[in-house]
Amino acid sequence: MNDHPALALSTAIADRLAHPGTAPAPVTADGNRQHLALGPIGIALLHIERAAADLGPWQRAHDWLAAAARRPFTSGADSHPFYGAPALAHVLACAAEGLPGAYERDLDLLDRQVLDDVRRRLDAAHRRIDARQLPALAEFDAIRGLAGFGSYLLHRDPPSPALRAVLDYCVRLTEPITHDGDTLPGWWTLTGPSGRPDDRFPGGHGNSGMAHGIGAVLALLALAARHGTTTDGHHAAMRTVLAWLDRWETATPQGRTRPYWITRDELRTGRLTPATPRRPSWCYGTAGLARAQQLAALALGEPDRRAAAETALLDALTDPVQLRATVDTGLCHGFAGLAHLAGRTAADASSENAQRLRALLPVLLSTLLPPGTAPEEASAVLVDSAAGPGLLDGAAGTALGVLAASSIGSPQTPWDTCLLIA
Repeated sequence: MNDHPALALSTAIADRLAHPGTAPAPVTADGNRQHLALGPIGIALLHIERAAADLGPWQRAHDWLAAAARRPFTSGADSHPFYGAPALAHVLACAAEGLPGAYERDLDLLDRQVLDDVRRRLDAAHRRIDARQLPALAEFDAIRGLAGFGSYLLHRDPPSPALRAVLDYCVRLTEPITHDGDTLPGWWTLTGPSGRPDDRFPGGHGNSGMAHGIGAVLALLALAARHGTTTDGHHAAMRTVLAWLDRWETATPQGRTRPYWITRDELRTGRLTPATPRRPSWCYGTAGLARAQQLAALALGEPDRRAAAETALLDALTDPVQLRATVDTGLCHGFAGLAHLAGRTAADASSENAQRLRALLPVLLSTLLPPGTAPEEASAVLVDSAAGPGLLDGAAGTALGVLAASSIGSPQTPWDTCLLIA
């Protein structure tokens, strides 16, 4: 099935991004060099996955990694899972999975840096909890926080004490905190969704998303449990998050949807403010949370919840109103991300739901390569678009997202573990 149109699009994007010397300037700019989402290591991830699947040469991945690593990567307080040494560690770990023995010395060094970062962050987080203060999103989220670090540890060293310490923290994060007379979930933050103070969010918000909210913590706890790594209070913490998500889901004629976040006023009144339909995506909303809830249901042995999560994703992917709100192609909040989520969810779904999800893949993929459009033409548009060639929003992520959804089956490397969906 190597002639699948979406696979041809992935190949055309990879060919356009074959070498850093011929790539668009923004992706190789020094300001993006250490960014997994925007820079060369994200492009390397595309070539690593394609090489591991025998769809392209390893040399392309080596060239992109060499371009990124000409100078040292940041570690410590200024780094996080999508920036600096931890981001490079994820990419090299994927390369080592596809090419055993590669980058061993570099990975050993990076692993030590990641462990140092995790210990420092955990110490700060526990001091904050002990002081009964509310967290910043960057303390626990997938992009910048401990959920993202936990995902890396889960795939590098599942039995490690460091991973268990992260899981202990995740359990503590689900314990309620009282603030200004309100009992709040432990992940409530006083900022807006950007992580900065925001007048539109007086009293802060409770973020549900996979990128910046409690969805990532739920997914990490579920994935760890499925790998056989748990800690005290592990299942109870998952049920606490699930109860919160259940409390705020909304019934619509097309199915049940999940809000991006809850404001302080909504918490106090117990009612959601009416909002225009929002796109289902990995980063926020029904699609990513459906995967997290499916994983949690599998870990907890709750078939009814698993079926409900799979149905929620099916409803979102067949609701014209929600799909019209989706205007991007990328992994984070575009059609490639939806296609990849559908494929990952189908792999763990009941046979009926798996069949229904896979039947939607051609429709989702057709939005990326409309009939009659040459893959080379579409790839040029994507690479040169405002979203750029990067991993999270751009062309490289689009190319990765369509691979498994098109024809080659499950990913050959753990590239998508940074999204906490596998």
